[in-house]
Amino acid sequence: MSRIVVLGAGAWGTAIALSLHRRGGHHITLWSHSADEAHQINHARENILFLPGFPLPAEITVTADASSISLADILVSVIPSEFLRPTISRLIPHVHSGQFLVSATKGVEDQTYFRMTQVISAILEPAGLLLPIGAFSGPTFAYEVAQGQPTAVTVAFSDPEIATIIQQEFSSESVRLYTSTDVIGVELGGALKNVIAIAAGVAAGMGLGYNSAAALITRGIAEITRLAVACGGRRETLAGLSGVGDLVLTCTGSLSRNRTVGQALGQGRKLPEILESLGGKVAEGVRTTRAALGLARRYDIEMPITEQMELILDEGKDPREAIKDLMLRPGKGEH
Repeated sequence: MSRIVVLGAGAWGTAIALSLHRRGGHHITLWSHSADEAHQINHARENILFLPGFPLPAEITVTADASSISLADILVSVIPSEFLRPTISRLIPHVHSGQFLVSATKGVEDQTYFRMTQVISAILEPAGLLLPIGAFSGPTFAYEVAQGQPTAVTVAFSDPEIATIIQQEFSSESVRLYTSTDVIGVELGGALKNVIAIAAGVAAGMGLGYNSAAALITRGIAEITRLAVACGGRRETLAGLSGVGDLVLTCTGSLSRNRTVGQALGQGRKLPEILESLGGKVAEGVRTTRAALGLARRYDIEMPITEQMELILDEGKDPREAIKDLMLRPGKGEH
C-alpha cells in the first residue's frame, strides 16, 4: 500500500484524491494550505466550495498539518501556479529524498517562465532534495474524474521506470495512464492550451460558429507545438493526450474555466468582474498568457493567437478587433 498525499484541496486535487481512493490499495491524504478549509471539508465530508456533490469517504484524510507530507511515498502537487513557489518553499522541512513528486498543475510561472516541475526543482535542489519530479496531464475535467467517467492522461518522467511506477499506482478502471519521458512537451501542452481555450471562449461569446472554433483549435496547436519543440519538447507529444487531446476538451467543453472566461470577454464583460465571479476558482490561462509570450520571445517563436489574448486580457482590446487582426495577418504557408 502506497501513502499518497495530494497537495492542494481545490477541485482538481479533490478529484484526484477521490479517483485514487476509488482505485483502492492506497492511503490517501488531501492536504490543504488552510486549516479553516480543511476543517470545513472535514465537517461536511465534502468540498462544498470547489467540488460540491461528491462525498469524501472517511478513508480519505483531510488535513492542513504539513507533517503528514513526510509520511508520503508519492506527492501529487495540484497547487495553483501563482502559489506554487511559496507553498513548496514552506513545505521543504517535510519533504525527503526517496519520495516521488507528480505535478498536476497546468501553468507557466511569471517572470522566470519556468514550467511547474522546474519551479519545484528550483526550490528543492538547493535544499539537497533530489526527488524524481514528473508531470501528469491530459484532457481532464475534475467533475468528470470525480464521477468516475473514463479518462486517459499522460504521466511523464525523465526516467521511464518511474513513469511506469506511477502508471501502475494511479491506473484504474476509470483512469488510464500512458507513460512518456517528454516532461517538457507534456507540461507545455497542458499549460499553453489554456490560452487557446480563452480564445475559443472569446469566439463563442461573440457568437462565432464551428468554423471559427475549428480554426482556433488547429492554429492553436500549431503555435503551442512550435514553442514546445523550441523548448525541447517532442512534436509527437503535442499530437497526444496532453497536447491536442487536452486542447480539444478545454476549447469545447462547457466545464472549462478558461473557455468560460473567454466567453464572458467575448460578451463584453470586464476581466476583474469575470475573475471575481469564479468564486476563488482559478483560470490558469489568464496568468499563463503573459508567461507564454515571455517564453516565446526568449526563443523567437511567433504566437499570434496568444499575442491577441494578451492584448485583450492586459490592455482591454476589443475582442472583435483581435479576431479581425488575426484574420488580416499576411498570408503564409500552413507548415
